[in-house]
Amino acid sequence: MSQSPAILNTPHPMKKKIIAALVAVVIGHVGVLWAVSHMKTIELRPVEKQPLKVKFVKIKEPPKPEPPKPKEKPKPPEPKKEVKEVKVVEKALPPPPKKIQQVKKAETPKPVVETVEPKVESVVVSTTVVEKPQPVVEAPKPAAPPADPSPKRVSIGGSGVQWSRSPKLSVSAKDLENQPRSAMVLIEADEKGKITNARITRSSGLPSLDEKILRAVRSAKFKPYMENGVAYPIRAEQPFDLSP
Repeated sequence: MSQSPAILNTPHPMKKKIIAALVAVVIGHVGVLWAVSHMKTIELRPVEKQPLKVKFVKIKEPPKPEPPKPKEKPKPPEPKKEVKEVKVVEKALPPPPKKIQQVKKAETPKPVVETVEPKVESVVVSTTVVEKPQPVVEAPKPAAPPADPSPKRVSIGGSGVQWSRSPKLSVSAKDLENQPRSAMVLIEADEKGKITNARITRSSGLPSLDEKILRAVRSAKFKPYMENGVAYPIRAEQPFDLSP
């Protein structure tokens, strides 16, 4: 190995230092290369990319300003109407008719030459009176006799009054307490057949059952009861015989 002339000309101790420095540099590079070759590669974690969510927003356009309304033309003033004054002439009312008097004039006496006093004939005065016709007053018609306010006592069915809507009563054995029951109801209705009053005249023995019977009777209706073409209010009794 050839040595450079600068190194050969240097003294011996200095040569040793230079050689030692070169050896140290070479060893250092070798160590760095060895360390680099034995280093573990750093594993990078994959980055999870989430998809981007895009939301389209519709931009509302601002409302267009309304065009200004055309100004209304002022109406021409209406021509003034001339007001004519009308004079009201008050007419005098005609005087009331007067009584007409007819007077017969006496004949003028003829002159008499005699010295006898003249006879004076009496004057006859006839008076005619005009009478106004009096209005004819009609005699009042006799009032119709009032209808009998008291209800007529009739029977239900047959020749008596008929139901237009009969009572609808439904009871169970529990309502009757497992034994037959009977009751009697006095019913009053107006001339149109509408029930105006209902009351128990013979109880079934159970207040709750009596009340149920009365509710069924009040919801019913009769046909109008007629006699000689005239409707009358009525009063009738309806029995109820119930068995379980």
